[in-house]
Amino acid sequence: MSILQKVIPMMLFSAACSSFAGEHIDKSLTINNVSSVNIENLRGTVTVIGWDKATISVKGELEDDAEGLIFQQNGSSVKIKVELDNHNNNYWGSNEEGSSLTIHMPKDIRVSFDGVSSDINFENLHASAEGKTVSGDINAKNLSQRVELISVSGDIDSKNLSGKVTLSSVSGSIRDRQSSGRLKLRVVSGEIDAQSAAKEVLIENVSGDIDVTLSDIDELIVSNVSGDFSGSLTLNDNGTVKMSSVSGRLALKLQKGVQASFRLSANAGGDIINKITDQKAKEARYGPSSKLRFETGSASANVRASTVSGDIIVSH
Repeated sequence: MSILQKVIPMMLFSAACSSFAGEHIDKSLTINNVSSVNIENLRGTVTVIGWDKATISVKGELEDDAEGLIFQQNGSSVKIKVELDNHNNNYWGSNEEGSSLTIHMPKDIRVSFDGVSSDINFENLHASAEGKTVSGDINAKNLSQRVELISVSGDIDSKNLSGKVTLSSVSGSIRDRQSSGRLKLRVVSGEIDAQSAAKEVLIENVSGDIDVTLSDIDELIVSNVSGDFSGSLTLNDNGTVKMSSVSGRLALKLQKGVQASFRLSANAGGDIINKITDQKAKEARYGPSSKLRFETGSASANVRASTVSGDIIVSH
């Protein structure tokens, strides 16, 4: 094939993918040997939906400040990017609502998204999904493999995620439903509300409450500062629970007949309340602290909890 024969299709493709400010977008690209799709949109809303076709479709409308849309394949990756006017980069202060795009792509290809004040909607993607935004909300459902969703000041709402799942927000809240696999939830000043079938769960929170309902747990690790934790779960044989709190309550509800070794300690005040057996915590001879150790059944599992200036409650 001559150089001219190679160049002409590329020129036609570039022309087909050029777009203008405020323009309605309706474009598609048949792909071959593509392993990832990378999306950038600084503000607005982007919805990404996986399907069974070997085609990527982009529909919607660009914002008025957009210079155009990049939509092209480079090697094994496809880039989709809304380009803004370089002279108008005040992404937070602008009254512009931003671009609104719906992207359909093969569900078995990796996807990544980067935005500033852009909302993200992910659905039916099964080769890992990564989404990062600063002041936008994230909604995700039916994702698998490796899932990492991060928002600085937005909320995350997820359903039916599986694999290695990480959800993080700084000043937003997280609501997760029906996740499975390995789950990590991190919030600095927001709430966490989760109902999950994940067997391994890590939760970190500062200045917010945690409310979780879990299924069969192999490992649960909770770190909470200035907030209350409330958790209900079934602890598997040889499973582990480790919880720590500063200025917050730890309330753990386990299944009847749980077989575990319990090591609980409260410092700088706070009570240990045991509703599983009749054993009571022992107060320290010096200082406002107390400890409680007891076992149930074969004690094959482990429950460890410590708090500074907070209560610990274990129950069925």
